[in-house]
Amino acid sequence: MEAPSEASKPAGDKPVKSRPVAPTGRFALGTASSIKKRADGATSAEVGVARSSLMKSTSSVNAGSAQRRSSTGTVGKQQDNGSSDKKASPALSDGAKKSKPVSVAGASSKPAVEKRTSLAERAKADLVKKPAVKPSPTSTLKKVQSKTESSNGSSGSTRRVASSASLQSPRSVTSSSTKKLGSQTSSAVPSRRKSSTADSRDSRFMMLPQVDLKASDEVRLDSRGHRVRSLKQLRLSPALEFVYLRDNLLSSLEGIEILKGVKVLDLSFNDFKLPGFEPLGNCIVLQQLYLAGNQITSLASLPELPNLEFLSVAQNRLKSLCMACQPRLQVLAASRNKISTLKGFPHLPSLEHLRVEENPLLEIPHLEAASILLIGPTLKKFNDRDLNPNEAEVAKQYPAHTAICIRDGWEFCSPELAADSTFSFLLEQWKNKLPQDYMVNKAYVDHPFEEDPCHCHFSFTNPDSENELVLKYQWFLGGKTPTNFVPIPEALSEVYWPKHEDVGRCLKVECTPILNGAEFPPIFAVSLPVSPGTGCPKVINLTVSGELVEGNILNGVPEIAWCGGTPGKGVASWLRRRWNGNAAVIDGAEGMAYQLTVNDINSSLVFMYTPVTDEGVKGEPQCTMTDFVKAATPSVSNVHVLGDIVEDNTIIGKGKYFGGREGLSKLRWFREKENGEFLLVLSDSMEYTVTKEDVGRHLKFVYTPVNLEGQEGEPACVITDVVKKAPPKVFNLKIVGEAREGSRVSASATVTGGTEGSSRVQWYKASSSEFKNEHELEALSPSKVSKTFRIPLGAVGYYIVAKFTPVAPDGEIGEPAYAISDGVVETLPPSLNFLTVTGEFSEGQTLTASYGYIGGHEGNSLYSWYLHETEDDEGAPVPEASGLLQYHVTKEAVGKFVSFKCTPVRDDGIVGEARSFIGKDRVTPGMPTLLSLEVTGEAIEGATMFASKRYWGGEEGETMFRWILASADGTEKEIEGATSSSYTLKCDDIGFYISVLCKPVRNDGVHGSLASTEAIGPIIPGPPTCQSLELAGSMVEGARLTFNAEYTGGLRGSCIQEWFRLYGDGSKDKLIADEYLDLDLADVNCQIELIYTPVREDGLQGSPRSVISDIILPGEPKGVNLILPECFEDNEISPIKTYFGGKEGNGKYTWFRNKEKLDNLEFDPVAESSDIIADTLKYKPSLDDVGSYLILYWVPTRSDGKIGEPLMAITGNPVMAAFPSVSDVRLEQKSSGVYCGVGIYYGGHEGSSLYRWHRESSDGTMLHIDGADSVTYEVTDPDYNCRLLFGYIPVRSDGIAELLRIKTLIFKGNQVERETLTAVEQIPSSEIQQHLWSNYKKEIKYQWFVSSGSGEDTSFEPLATQCSRSYKVRFEDIGRCLKCECFVTDVFGRSSELVSAVTAPVLPGKPKIEKLEIEGRGFHTNLYSVRGTYSGGREGKSKIQWLRSMVGSPDLISIPGEIGRMYEANVDDVGYRLVAIYTPVREDGVEGQPISVSTEPISVEPEVYGEVKQKLDDGSVKFEVLCDKDRTPKKAQVMGHLERRILEVNRKRIKVVKPGSKTSFPATEARGTYAPPFHVELYRNDQHRFKIVVDSDNEVDLMVQTRHMRDVIILTIRGLAQKFNSTSLNTLLKIEA
Repeated sequence: MEAPSEASKPAGDKPVKSRPVAPTGRFALGTASSIKKRADGATSAEVGVARSSLMKSTSSVNAGSAQRRSSTGTVGKQQDNGSSDKKASPALSDGAKKSKPVSVAGASSKPAVEKRTSLAERAKADLVKKPAVKPSPTSTLKKVQSKTESSNGSSGSTRRVASSASLQSPRSVTSSSTKKLGSQTSSAVPSRRKSSTADSRDSRFMMLPQVDLKASDEVRLDSRGHRVRSLKQLRLSPALEFVYLRDNLLSSLEGIEILKGVKVLDLSFNDFKLPGFEPLGNCIVLQQLYLAGNQITSLASLPELPNLEFLSVAQNRLKSLCMACQPRLQVLAASRNKISTLKGFPHLPSLEHLRVEENPLLEIPHLEAASILLIGPTLKKFNDRDLNPNEAEVAKQYPAHTAICIRDGWEFCSPELAADSTFSFLLEQWKNKLPQDYMVNKAYVDHPFEEDPCHCHFSFTNPDSENELVLKYQWFLGGKTPTNFVPIPEALSEVYWPKHEDVGRCLKVECTPILNGAEFPPIFAVSLPVSPGTGCPKVINLTVSGELVEGNILNGVPEIAWCGGTPGKGVASWLRRRWNGNAAVIDGAEGMAYQLTVNDINSSLVFMYTPVTDEGVKGEPQCTMTDFVKAATPSVSNVHVLGDIVEDNTIIGKGKYFGGREGLSKLRWFREKENGEFLLVLSDSMEYTVTKEDVGRHLKFVYTPVNLEGQEGEPACVITDVVKKAPPKVFNLKIVGEAREGSRVSASATVTGGTEGSSRVQWYKASSSEFKNEHELEALSPSKVSKTFRIPLGAVGYYIVAKFTPVAPDGEIGEPAYAISDGVVETLPPSLNFLTVTGEFSEGQTLTASYGYIGGHEGNSLYSWYLHETEDDEGAPVPEASGLLQYHVTKEAVGKFVSFKCTPVRDDGIVGEARSFIGKDRVTPGMPTLLSLEVTGEAIEGATMFASKRYWGGEEGETMFRWILASADGTEKEIEGATSSSYTLKCDDIGFYISVLCKPVRNDGVHGSLASTEAIGPIIPGPPTCQSLELAGSMVEGARLTFNAEYTGGLRGSCIQEWFRLYGDGSKDKLIADEYLDLDLADVNCQIELIYTPVREDGLQGSPRSVISDIILPGEPKGVNLILPECFEDNEISPIKTYFGGKEGNGKYTWFRNKEKLDNLEFDPVAESSDIIADTLKYKPSLDDVGSYLILYWVPTRSDGKIGEPLMAITGNPVMAAFPSVSDVRLEQKSSGVYCGVGIYYGGHEGSSLYRWHRESSDGTMLHIDGADSVTYEVTDPDYNCRLLFGYIPVRSDGIAELLRIKTLIFKGNQVERETLTAVEQIPSSEIQQHLWSNYKKEIKYQWFVSSGSGEDTSFEPLATQCSRSYKVRFEDIGRCLKCECFVTDVFGRSSELVSAVTAPVLPGKPKIEKLEIEGRGFHTNLYSVRGTYSGGREGKSKIQWLRSMVGSPDLISIPGEIGRMYEANVDDVGYRLVAIYTPVREDGVEGQPISVSTEPISVEPEVYGEVKQKLDDGSVKFEVLCDKDRTPKKAQVMGHLERRILEVNRKRIKVVKPGSKTSFPATEARGTYAPPFHVELYRNDQHRFKIVVDSDNEVDLMVQTRHMRDVIILTIRGLAQKFNSTSLNTLLKIEA
């Protein structure tokens, strides 16, 4: 075996702990020095030992060929004897010194053995120092290595090694030289191997395995060199793990599937050629596969082997390494092949060593760099040497997508050209996938870093396109190389943030172009592997959310790229910046959220954020600035009042202002009024002193916030408690007024203690100015509320004393206070202390004079009244008012001044000084006033109503009137224009009540008060009358006569207007009764009379009125219109003309024929270019006219000979030939055996008519004779004994022929929903059509349509699947019309004209219910529902009734109130069938036939049944129930109002017992047997209640907690009362009677 050598480490290196290494590593990973030594041809003494004399002896034989022979010969014996395999192969790798070739005898000497031993030990040491292959955890290489090491440890002496090396090979043909080391001959090798050269067995490239001899025979198979041709020759089993089949003749892997547990499989040097490795797919635990030395051309069929770690395919004929992915492959040896391309290179994510020596591939520059790109960072060695650092640097210069391009066949080039070359290569692949005329400008991905946004860049151009190209993205995550990409579900934008788990893996993004909604195949871009983040976070985006209004909370929202760092808590700060200043830090604002304050108004905020990872790494701080902060709308909160709400206290209103800086906010205090409203008492003050007016009332403090800009916010208010009064108390009591006789004095004081009530004042006189006590005073007046007092005469010479007693409204009396006048009361001479006149100085008013007399006792004072023209004149006395204190102002005083003069006289006759009083203003006239107002007249339409009045108040001016109409419900409206004192009732006033409003107006324009009268009515209509009648319109034939009638007499009804024609002889004909009359020819020379009868709305007719016209004159003769219909050959034309102008005479008619259709229909041009063909009114076209246009010239003429303007008309189309037809068809014999078919053709000029000959046999069968399509026919042999029939189908020269026609299409069947309509075509009755239908009809096709829309918008939509004769009317067709179109085709393929028929709107069918069933589980606690299939129009409110039916009885018991589709069963239904009767009802109320459906008998719910059965078996049971003694129906039954009862039930009787208590004994409230009328009732609306009725006087209403318990009780009672049951309840409960 070949033992690889590693370059020895320097002596100074520390020993490295050995790691188990697979034996194959020693073959695969030889150092460069060992390879060089082998190339020098150095051989050891063992080379001669291993080689036979029959082989070509040469000193240049390499160690590989010698080792191969040893691997199947002596070494095998050596391993069987337990010696180390390393000791048999040291010379193969020993290159320390070159040794000379030696002879066989020399090769067996002792020194040579010692040398081999020392070399083997040194190789072992090198292997231990530097393991070659990284083993997998389950690698068999590890196990083999461990066995080898143990065997090395057991080798003791060189003699033992030498003897072992001389053992005979098991493959040796001869045994004569078994004791010599060089006894092996060429006979031990198959003849096909004799020609093997040293190059073909170079162990540097073969990398063959060692045989694991420690493994037992159960898991190891060694059949090397046994000339095995098929695996069927071997005993393969699933237990084998090590299989060595090298040097055989195998060419197929058939049978290898059984090796499910094989780990090492050696198939080197066999005859494998064609691909066929699929059977290896069963070897899922295979770890080492050796296929070297075969003739394999492709590995494409090699399946994916999940545990394969080593693969040797050296020395084959491979052209590429295309194969399935091998996820755990570590070593790939592919030297000495014909590999020339890297296209299809497999995905090998674990490959560490790649060997491709001696392949054409080596000519590719930078092949090692390409390998690094394809394999990735796992590659450690290339072609048996460490990676070249320069090549690794070169690989980094290639684009990220290079590996994909290489696998797709891109020609590898230098890195300088790679970017453009690979992009061009991809563009060539994409060019047929892109939208037309679009090109890709760029497609790449930025270098991705962990947790840093990675952008992709795609650009398309098309200068000629105006459409927008939409791009859709999808990111993928691959491996360490750009392979095995898996879509990232959420990555669908231009940017992707690589995650931590993406580090080291490639990214791919697919860009899908979308143009006009159509998606095109995607293009892609690939990134370099994701690099680890820098760990320094950075801010990608920074925003501030929230409304920039004072009081709102702003939130900073940073978008952070953590770049591999652990997300931590960043540093946030908020700054405030004025519009013209620098930003200043806001103290305390260090969070992500910040609440705006008043200081922020008109400033912008700056949010600064510094990202910090958990590791403490800080990123660059970023900031963002907001717009300016606005002030919030002014508002106020927490409005309250401080202080006690008591009279005389001062209280303070407070509130918390918000909304910018506060300006002059409005502060107002209100006092509650008696009606609940509030009266403003104080403004602009926060303080308020409670007054006595506030006592007993609420105070309201209203705070209206106002900012500095004057903007007001919503006011807030607070209402205090009721103001309490203070105890009544008097302050500042004093006497006001002079202390003189007759003077009026008053007591003035301030009373505190709430609202002052009826405080009382009493007046006294005192002889001293000092007050001592009340007993020394003499009362002048009683204690009264009035505080004023006139000093009497008796007080002269005394002091006046006022006693003030404060009284609160509630009657509380305070301490009285006293006040005394300053001096004694003095007496005066008779005089007047005041003089005044009260009253209005206006006409009709009363003036009253009053005065104050002082100066002793008054005598008969003198009074007089005066009238003054001016204020300065003496005035004239008013005699009638002399000596009176009152004066009634008369009309004579208007415009003058009034004065009053009083002369005081004392009782002793002393006269005082007179005084006068004169009014300031002149006497004004009185306010205009209506003393009376009334309406006179009858309330009848047409009558005139008058307003009568009496005026007062100066000279009357233009008094105003307004007439009012009132309806019966009191609604009033003013009559427009009715402003005079009279009004004539109109038709529109009928039914209303009429009144008048009058406003008096004085001549100076002063208005008085508005007066109104009572409404008179209702106004009744007058008799219907026609006031005038006249005719309107021209009295000439053709004119329209109308009339104008003036109607009165209530609402006009359907008045009667009758038109008559008056003849000259006095007779007349009634014409019409319409509102107008169109004069016609019959009216000429006659008169028209109109009789108009007025008719009121209620049908009352008035007197008729008539008017007669002048003689009606004839109109001017003229032709109104002239139309020529469609013209057909031999069909007489009757022109359609209209004459006007009296009685028509004999007009002039001229017919012209022209080949062309003339546009200018003037007589002269027509006459010059056309032929005259007739001069009559009617004309019958002939064959000559066919194809020409006909023109008619008409001169209209009146009966008196007057002619009008001529008219000329031309046909719209040329004269059509008659429809082609043939008659008198017959056969004529021209000669023997030749017949001719003849017939008379009609219908224009004959064209290529169709002829058919038929042969009719004796049995009536008619056959068409092929080829017989001419007029003549020569008889042939098949015609004998048959009749000949000739068919003649006339065809006109324009190709028109007689076609099959359908006369009409009719429907059979009812046009009702669910009915079937059948379209039946009717055939024309003509002989030709009957003949054509009988002989030439092929098929009839139908198409049904349904209408949509209505009226003029009606259209028909085809029913695509309805193409048969019959159609079943659907529900969707109701209210819509159906149409059927049909046409018939003949055997010539011609189709008839389309014929259609339309139905009336489809009517709904009779309501019907089908498939009716009841759903439910069958127990008495279940919910049951009825359902079925309804048809017959749209369903309305169908009727459902639930009933019970006793089993075996036809009787039905109605369940009251159960008329819904759902029914909840109960214990009353046990043993009955539930029956539902469903009466279908259409939405228009039409009812259908009722249908019934029933259930099986209702059973007791199993759980309830178990309990009831147990209690019935016991025969006696007690239940605890509840009873409500208050049986008021409206009283809600609440558990707290119920009393406990015991219900005792046994087979004989039932009893309800009220339990005893500490104060009472048990009492029986109800008892009885089960004999009728005993029964138990349920409450359907309450599942907890039931009633036990013993008889009419003995019943009890009970309640339980659950429905379940109620059902158990009722069923138990009914079960025990079995002999009285009318149902088979006992049977259901399985009770034996």
